[in-house]
Amino acid sequence: MIRDTFAGFHPVVNFFYFAAVIGFSMFLMHPVTLGISLVCAATYAIYLGGKKTLRIGLIFMLPMLLITAGLNPLFNHQGGTILTYLPNGNPVTLESIMFGLAAATMLVTVIAWFSCFNKVVESDKIVYLFGRIIPALSLILAMSLRFVPRFRAQIRVISNAQKCIGRDVSSGNIFQKARNGIKILSIMVTWALENAIDSADSMKARGYGLPGRTAFSIYRFDKRDLKAMLLIIVCAIVVIVGAITDVYRFRYFPTIAGAWTGFATIIVFAVYFVLCAFPIAVNIREDLFWRGNRI
Repeated sequence: MIRDTFAGFHPVVNFFYFAAVIGFSMFLMHPVTLGISLVCAATYAIYLGGKKTLRIGLIFMLPMLLITAGLNPLFNHQGGTILTYLPNGNPVTLESIMFGLAAATMLVTVIAWFSCFNKVVESDKIVYLFGRIIPALSLILAMSLRFVPRFRAQIRVISNAQKCIGRDVSSGNIFQKARNGIKILSIMVTWALENAIDSADSMKARGYGLPGRTAFSIYRFDKRDLKAMLLIIVCAIVVIVGAITDVYRFRYFPTIAGAWTGFATIIVFAVYFVLCAFPIAVNIREDLFWRGNRI
């Protein structure tokens, strides 16, 4: 299992970072910012998930990007650079193709960042961040994040147990497979209901949600977290100021035009890259440090 150094930062740092990069990825449509965010999100996701994430990206994310980008010119006919005409007479423009590619890149990038968020900001961090402010919602979020991996692990255990006695979904004819599948589902539902009752009783016994209830926390905001937080805040402020002042302005319609060069534009691009690549840089620095110590 790969050790993620950035996940070891304080939950406030993790949450604020992902809120910043996901928000910027959704609203900054300049091709350079989209490219920076996509490359950094994909690299970090592959670092966290390994070959499995890379395989999912090639099988699902890349085709989704291409399909989404290809569908836009079929419905959006704006733009002044006409490349060809569809059989129904509607034009296919360069601007619509570029906008479709940008929108598809934004979609894939946000999904990649959310996959990283799901691995770094775990359920206990969600409860820590919002448990005192909105205890009910934080509990729902924490349970939602844990729902899929826990149920997948449990259904794998049940399936393996049933397979040992020849009653899994791969045994027998189609009717026996269906009956075995229903049996596994029934066991799974029973386990889920019992687990929900146990969780509710445990939380009630511990006084969850009662006023004045104290909570133990293993998280401490130290100097490392402070430095990381200040760096993220400074980078976010620079990016926001650049967006407000149109330092990296860009438009897709009616014709493609925007800022590509210029001192201020390059500076903002560099700061945005520092922000997006921050977790990767932290992990590389940590890996080099321990490798150097071993040598």
